[in-house]
Amino acid sequence: MWPKWKKFVLRRLQLRESWLIFFILGIVMMNYPFIHIFNKVVLVLNLPLLYLYLMVGWPLSIFVIYLFTKAVDLEEDEDGEEKR
Repeated sequence: MWPKWKKFVLRRLQLRESWLIFFILGIVMMNYPFIHIFNKVVLVLNLPLLYLYLMVGWPLSIFVIYLFTKAVDLEEDEDGEEKR
């Protein structure tokens, strides 16, 4: 079951629209409105809310980039040649 799910997700990430959507989402999440929303004097797990937002959001965006690179690798493997 997992290999089928994995291939489905990686194929969906190959779409140009998904690249654009995640790029814009990343810019918006690290820009003024969201930073201002999370810049409150609130502690969650003994961390300020803004720090927690950045500590979760940044690795999550890195993980999405990792998934995109895996999708590109899958496309190269299926073509049978490496694009450089």
